[in-house]
Amino acid sequence: MNQGDNGGPRDAAALALAGERVLLLPQKAVYWPRLEMLVIADIHFGKAAAFRSFGIPVPHGTTNENLDGLDTLIDATGATHVLFLGDFLHARASHAAATQAAMLAWRRRRCDLVLTLVRGNHDKHAGDPAEALGIDLVDEPYTVGPFSFCHHPDIDAPGYVLAGHVHPAYVLATRSDALRLPCFVVGPARMILPSFGSFTGGYTVKPAPGERIFVTSGEAVHSVR
Repeated sequence: MNQGDNGGPRDAAALALAGERVLLLPQKAVYWPRLEMLVIADIHFGKAAAFRSFGIPVPHGTTNENLDGLDTLIDATGATHVLFLGDFLHARASHAAATQAAMLAWRRRRCDLVLTLVRGNHDKHAGDPAEALGIDLVDEPYTVGPFSFCHHPDIDAPGYVLAGHVHPAYVLATRSDALRLPCFVVGPARMILPSFGSFTGGYTVKPAPGERIFVTSGEAVHSVR
């Protein structure tokens, strides 16, 4: 991730929201430079383990892939605080020993990092993360400055809402081909972030009046509407 002249990554999209400068990152996250805060939606730790517990053959290694992705962004941005917009854990099976061991090993390496989880619908079913992870647990809306951090995008909140839950994706189409990419949906009163997790899928969205779409290829963020 290269640094641009404005102090942010060159491959990010800088926006002014609610009087604050934020960066939309190609790795499907938002960075708030003033508070050195990285905002992540729908990481769904342990989803693959949950599927395997039902006998469904899905890939191993998604937990480490997600943790490696977090490391990349923390190192690139200098974030001191990571805020998760819900669905940190996917299900009760996410408490599997191997999943928990990987997360605890990561936390020991990142012991100085502040972690906050705004509980989402999957978190309520999965149960809270292990206390040893040292995560501050809050309910939505969680308001800091002009922003209200939520899991659900349609919740009544006092500030500009940053939310997840939807896993938004957008289809770029030509006459002969189409490409479906994760996207940020940016409106006058809220932003919906794409799902950060490596095994989470996406929901195709159409922007409402006044909303803008920023797609990410994984390498750069582009405004398409």
